Amino acid sequence: MQFTAKQISDFLSGIVEGDENVTVSELSKIEDGKKGALCFLSNRKYENYIYTTEASVVIVGTDFFPSQPVSCTLVKVKDPYSAFSVLLDKYNEALNMSSVQTGIEQPSFIHPSAKIGKNVFVGAFSYIGENAVIGDNCKIYQQVFIGQDAVIGADCILYPGVKVYVRSVLGNRITIHSNTVIGSDGFGFAPQPDGTYSKIAQIGNVVIEDDVEIGSNTAIDRATMGSTFIRKGVKLDNLIQIAHNVEIGANSVVAAQAGISGSTKIGEQSLIGGQVGIAGHLSLAKGTQLGAQAGINFSITEEDKQWHGSPAQPLRNWMRASVLFRDLPGMNKRIANLEAAVADKAKHKDFSTTQNNNER
Repeated sequence: MQFTAKQISDFLSGIVEGDENVTVSELSKIEDGKKGALCFLSNRKYENYIYTTEASVVIVGTDFFPSQPVSCTLVKVKDPYSAFSVLLDKYNEALNMSSVQTGIEQPSFIHPSAKIGKNVFVGAFSYIGENAVIGDNCKIYQQVFIGQDAVIGADCILYPGVKVYVRSVLGNRITIHSNTVIGSDGFGFAPQPDGTYSKIAQIGNVVIEDDVEIGSNTAIDRATMGSTFIRKGVKLDNLIQIAHNVEIGANSVVAAQAGISGSTKIGEQSLIGGQVGIAGHLSLAKGTQLGAQAGINFSITEEDKQWHGSPAQPLRNWMRASVLFRDLPGMNKRIANLEAAVADKAKHKDFSTTQNNNER
């Protein structure tokens, strides 16, 4: 497939600077751009590549003005990152049009009471349990398990190895990547007088609302009672642990290796960095932003605030503390020198006092 710079500009409502008839047939990173490639520049740290790239067309922001001559054609848009993501989606759709799958591969098991919508694909070795519901246009790839009474909405994609436990409820347009587990037991054990632990039955479920995407190897535990909620538009990375009765607010983003303990409520539009740890039974306000490896053991009530460090503190405090921490070796050396100087001065003072007393 080939597109001209003008066609791309028209599709993105952009402005062409350069040859509007130049054609592109592939997408690439700006640092790897070759003739016939379409790239984008969003982060100004990569600006130097626009002066050396061999790409034919580069999407840039309307506020970008090159400081050196460029050989490529520019398509100026308001948000180059979002514009390029739209093109990636279209490109991906075009690649996959020839491999659209429907029907039931064998061997697989679908319980007679399960309800399967229109244009559904079920891959080989998948299991769909009693009274489960699969909505229209879903793609259930190989080795997926969908338990009894689970509900999957329309236009969902479950990649190979996904496990959806009993009574889990998924909305529409949800994507779950390989080996993620939805609805496993919450971590509930009661300590006994003899030092052992008695398991607490987890009788709730998981509810995932529309337009959620979940990465690989993430675990979302079902509630002890009630539901664990993943609200509309949430994006979860790989390798995340979400405990029982957690609620993640709409349009929040959680990065890899984060852990959220039981019954914690995350406000909508929050950003949780990689390896963040959040204790249980807390509430985080709308728009909370947690830097990587932050440790949260208290509720956050102020909206749209940034927190870093462990235990976490407001961004400015953390930056000041980080500077002090970096300077600790030098400070320690100066303190040692001062202590030595004070001790030396005290020694000379004691010697002088003794000498004066002897002279008397």
